[in-house]
Amino acid sequence: MPKGYIIGHVTVTDPDAYKEYVVKDTPVLEGLGGRFIIRGGSSEVMEGDSFERHVVIEFPSYAAAKAAYNDPEYQEIMKIRHRTAKSTIIVVEGT
Repeated sequence: MPKGYIIGHVTVTDPDAYKEYVVKDTPVLEGLGGRFIIRGGSSEVMEGDSFERHVVIEFPSYAAAKAAYNDPEYQEIMKIRHRTAKSTIIVVEGT
């Protein structure tokens, strides 16, 4: 079965407040089967526009990734990200 991924492209606008999001989202997403593959780190735009920070979270399946994104507890935590960053979040099926 193909794996599922949540991919986030984020530019943090309030670094101090964003820390709360990271502290709270990690245990929830890991508890829902997620494994952080990429979380921040150096990056370089080779083509097109980009955000400052990139996150890839692997899940056992596409359905599991969608369920994690839609989980009520995560939806509450997500409000912190909405207040403290600009982001694009994608759920994708992978290999």
